[in-house]
Amino acid sequence: MHDFDLPGVCLSVVRRLGWLFGFIAAVAATGCGTLPAAVDRPQSMARPPSAESPLARVGERSSPDPMSSGFRLMPTGLYALDARIQLIRRATDSLDIQYYLIENDRTGRLFMRSLRNAALRGVRVRLLVDDLYTAGADPMFRGLAAFENVEVRLFNPFCCSRETIVGQYVASLADFGRLNHRMHNKLMVADGAFAIMGGRNIADEYFTRSTMSNFVDMDVLIAGAVVPRLASLFDAYWNSAQAFPVETIIRDASDPAALQRAFDHLVDEGDQMTSVRLPPIDMLGQRPVGDDLDAGHLALVQGRAVVFADRPAKVAATSIEAARAMTVQMDVMERVMASKGDVVISSPYFIPGEKGVREFEELRKRNVRVLVLTNSLAATDEPLVHVGYSRYRTALLRTGIDLYELSPTRIVEGDRAPIAGKSLGRLHAKAAVIDQTTVYLGSMNLDPRSESTNTELGMLAECPELARQVVRALEMSKLRGAYRLRFATGRESLEWIAPDNRGDAVLSSEPEVSPWLRIRNILFAPFVPEQLL
Repeated sequence: MHDFDLPGVCLSVVRRLGWLFGFIAAVAATGCGTLPAAVDRPQSMARPPSAESPLARVGERSSPDPMSSGFRLMPTGLYALDARIQLIRRATDSLDIQYYLIENDRTGRLFMRSLRNAALRGVRVRLLVDDLYTAGADPMFRGLAAFENVEVRLFNPFCCSRETIVGQYVASLADFGRLNHRMHNKLMVADGAFAIMGGRNIADEYFTRSTMSNFVDMDVLIAGAVVPRLASLFDAYWNSAQAFPVETIIRDASDPAALQRAFDHLVDEGDQMTSVRLPPIDMLGQRPVGDDLDAGHLALVQGRAVVFADRPAKVAATSIEAARAMTVQMDVMERVMASKGDVVISSPYFIPGEKGVREFEELRKRNVRVLVLTNSLAATDEPLVHVGYSRYRTALLRTGIDLYELSPTRIVEGDRAPIAGKSLGRLHAKAAVIDQTTVYLGSMNLDPRSESTNTELGMLAECPELARQVVRALEMSKLRGAYRLRFATGRESLEWIAPDNRGDAVLSSEPEVSPWLRIRNILFAPFVPEQLL
């Protein structure tokens, strides 16, 4: 059995129950702190690939059709981390980095150290981080910005009390409406030639390096036609009014040399790894990115793609309708609804709403097969979201879709498990495959926060081979580590089916969770507004 610790529950409540904090803000005479009114934001733009860049030359050879893009799916955590570090270490001109979360852990410090080293080589580094999870890590972000060739900006920042997330919110209660909106995008562009985008943040658990729990996730390495568009999307966020130079928020009077020494001490010492030990091949049989880069040609599958992102001003929207007008979610669902054969969806936080249920029902009436993989209550890191999802399970099964929930323990069992070791597994991959030819990959979940609260980044690619790879990666998770949901014979009570070598095991209640977790979610359910999940 697995339960969530109290800090995790508190954080979920802080992030998700915006209505409660809005009420507190309205009745409390707070107004503790404000953002700086006049901020100098020097405008800068992405640099095109340079003929002098080895990465640019490899990128051109790896995706030779100027109208197409090349893709390498990265479903294996260690390979995905190594790909990022390899690109950073080989960049000679520019690095543009945008993340929802960069954790102050082994992975985060390895990543930040690599960025510093690139800057010391003369590479221009622009780092944009959402400010929600920077609490307590000011020396890391402010220290990196103290180096020449580096700029760091915080997106939609908190004003003060930056040691803890709770402290940040308490000091900014009057501004909760703004702070409840976050930048959920994940993007990295190296020398204008290669980009990495998808579901992963920068932290141990996204790259299977945590001893406690790890995410089943995926992102994609891209070269070719779509990379300049991704770079322009980064520029839109970098130059937006919501992006604040880190020194305007973290007002540290130390001289640059002292800030640099503190940063060096943080990232160069302690329990860290300067390199990542990789298995010979990943789960798709691909060899490490560095090997291909050394050979001068990266093995990529080719196709056409479009990329898109919500407008940065979505976080300042004053109504749900205004936020929805700036979102990308509906574009993806329109492609899903146009399916003629089958749809496979992975969404760790899945709240379809009544409209979504009707859309899935319409697909099934047209004999379109729909398979959805999401987290079980035991696997999710957001138990309140499961409250919203569970309201629709019966209705979803009535439509005839195939519904699977990831098991946190079954996903780590076996020699070829997507997550190895003794940690727990959780789904974090956001993907869809439509008619075995069209692939969606990005940061967006099928839930209300992606639609009307957070900003998101995504890609739609017409590439049958990439589609096969995504389905293969999801099938490995589904077959090895997920429960299939169905109705009990003659009733609409739910059953969870766990495939087993000795036959299917049938469970009649939420698997792998304690009675306390079940009771807690039941108690929360009447008080959780769905739009804020």
